[in-house]
Amino acid sequence: MKKLQQHAIALALAAAFPSLALAQSNDDLMKELKALKDRVTQLEDALKAKSAPAEADKQWGMTPQQLQDFNRVSVKTEALEDAIEAQGFKGLKISGQMDPSFIYNRRQNRAGFQFLNSVGDDGYNYDNSYFGMAMIDFQKEMDGGTKWRLTLAPNRGVGAVFDGQSIVHEASVSVPLGDLQTRLIAGQIPDWSGYEYLPPTQNKLITHNLLFDFTLPTAYTGAGMEITSGKWIMKGVVANMNASRKTNSNKTPVFAYRVDYSKGEYQGFGFAGVHGKAANFRADDGVGNPVTGDPYDTRDTFVNLFEADAYFIRGDWTVVGQVSYGQQRKGAITADPVTGELRDSRWYGASVLAAYKFTPRFEGIARLDYINNKKNGGGLLGYTFSDDRNGIGPGYVDDGAGGWMVADPERGANRMALSFGVGYLFNANTTFKAEYRLDRANQAVFIDAKDGSYSKSNHLLGASMVLSF
Repeated sequence: MKKLQQHAIALALAAAFPSLALAQSNDDLMKELKALKDRVTQLEDALKAKSAPAEADKQWGMTPQQLQDFNRVSVKTEALEDAIEAQGFKGLKISGQMDPSFIYNRRQNRAGFQFLNSVGDDGYNYDNSYFGMAMIDFQKEMDGGTKWRLTLAPNRGVGAVFDGQSIVHEASVSVPLGDLQTRLIAGQIPDWSGYEYLPPTQNKLITHNLLFDFTLPTAYTGAGMEITSGKWIMKGVVANMNASRKTNSNKTPVFAYRVDYSKGEYQGFGFAGVHGKAANFRADDGVGNPVTGDPYDTRDTFVNLFEADAYFIRGDWTVVGQVSYGQQRKGAITADPVTGELRDSRWYGASVLAAYKFTPRFEGIARLDYINNKKNGGGLLGYTFSDDRNGIGPGYVDDGAGGWMVADPERGANRMALSFGVGYLFNANTTFKAEYRLDRANQAVFIDAKDGSYSKSNHLLGASMVLSF
């Protein structure tokens, strides 16, 4: 085709310039050659102009109908994006979970389903922890990297534990300062200590370990920083511990921090601590009456908490562990027998969990916990009175007359718990769990609800169905 066009141009030139072959002088020849060149240029421009619309009509293989459909989809997509942004849904993620549970507690002489019951009515106990909850989580990331989060958990979140009524589990913001790796964080933030997570979807067993339940804070209300540098993540806040506001005559906050290091794809470690003043429930007699003769009545007292944890997750195996140490001034269960002054509580403990997947869906789990809590009659974080449901405080002995008496008020019971469980991933959104738990102490500290006697051990059975989206 191209050759045919060239021949046509040549014939046209020959017809248009017959005098070229008859030229006699160099000047005439040069003039005719220039005219010939101009004519060739005009013909080439005309051919290009004629072929351009044909190329444009091809639309890279699309038919006119396909082009029309494509334009319609483009308009609708842009309109949808504009509507989502105008309504505030851009960057918004909504997720949720719930875990109806069944619990049998031998010493409490009870068995039944447990779901959305109020922590404020029954108190926080190892058989009434964060399981049996329903939670909905709203997260939004805005242009520039600012993150906003609101998590609601009626009756079962951290707000319900330290407030008694709040349905807010977390309400926090994260604002980048200069870059996305340096952030200002603020709000109500659940505690981040230890290897075990609070939500049922992230906890392999149903119950939590002893350190989680009795030695770690519930939440922080304050502000701080979060910094990511390579394999390191560091965060810290100046905050109220387990309180949304300070009470009268209390002004000193706590400094809470956590550092994590991811050594590689399969393993890492972290540590966390809390130092400052927090509520001391031993400053009253348990029913709101101040203890006399103590200069720290009804006031926050100093706490020092520190824990370290590590994980190894590879293939079918998961192994995690934690060690903890804590103390609170004037927080011991037993006051000085001579002066009546409140004394310091002190404890230390460890927890280890191992899990193995027999199949991609079926997993076996074992966990062992220990707390040494004998000093000054015992006393743990928030548990500054004898607690015969959880096995905290001095033990009891039979008085020989059908009753029970404190064996040694100066010596608190050391606690242990051993749990065995299984988890079955039914589908992408549903997991079934079952757990047997043995709680023991070196003294008789578990009350039997049937006859009022005391024992060194207790048994718990649990089952739950965890659903998430």
